[in-house]
Amino acid sequence: MTGTSLIVGGAGFLGSHLSEKLLDNGHEVICVDNLGSGRLENIDALQSHPQYRLIEADIREEPELPPADEVYHLASRASPKDFTEFPVRIALTNTQGTRYLLEYAVEHDARLLYASTSEVYGDPEVHPQPESYNGNVNIRGPRGCYDEAKRFGETLTVAYRDRYEVDVRTARIFNTYGPRMRMDDGRVVPNFVTQALQGQDLTVYGDGSQTRSFCYVADLVDGLQELMETDGLGGEVVNLGRPEEATILQLAELTQEICDTDSEITHEPLPQDDPSRRKPDISRAIDLLDWEPEITLRDGLRRTIDSFDERLGDA
Repeated sequence: MTGTSLIVGGAGFLGSHLSEKLLDNGHEVICVDNLGSGRLENIDALQSHPQYRLIEADIREEPELPPADEVYHLASRASPKDFTEFPVRIALTNTQGTRYLLEYAVEHDARLLYASTSEVYGDPEVHPQPESYNGNVNIRGPRGCYDEAKRFGETLTVAYRDRYEVDVRTARIFNTYGPRMRMDDGRVVPNFVTQALQGQDLTVYGDGSQTRSFCYVADLVDGLQELMETDGLGGEVVNLGRPEEATILQLAELTQEICDTDSEITHEPLPQDDPSRRKPDISRAIDLLDWEPEITLRDGLRRTIDSFDERLGDA
């Protein structure tokens, strides 16, 4: 399947990798980004491509956008540190912005992929998390602007599918990492890698026993494309992530090992509502998409460290 792909949030970490992959596969790519958390340096190498176009716009303002065959809705800040700095922007991007893109899909008869998140599961009481689990989210807590807005975004996709027969499919994305993440992103992988490369102590919140399942970005964008391009999945929701768990302490120790650093590990209090466990059940992704991640945490972390090291050297 080729054609015109509109990637909203296309200058961000995920969006830039997805843009690169789609261009390689023969798509025309229109990137829409307000450059709030997205960065021009992520897409520098793409802007000379004859089938690539950047539109600087904010979907909360309902810009006029050209027609496309498919829309990847990746817009939204996703760093926990942004939840306290930009809560209103995040909430509106995932609600008002999502409604606008669903209206766009109706008008242009476009297929739409909504990037939801494992955060809809909150601090889960079911483990691992299947798509049928409705989650345990604190709607009034510091993460609610993101978690609950993503949940409502999913509700909108169902309403538009039922009312207007929009071909919309939803990806619940678990922790993803790799090159082009912001060094000051605030999420655990860029935090640890930047600290280790700069000889600083690695900051672990709590005792480090909380778990995450880390998926390398190349695997994740493969899953996004498969979910978009597989026919007959309108209305479906699919977990995308790597199902192997690692504790935060294990991640810190692996980062120390790969960086060969003298950095120590220090502990700070656990933030409010920080999930204790997170692991996707990817049975549906395997069955529906014939997709599962291939890159190990050690290999992916090494690639990420090499990328960050090069960027620090160029700074």
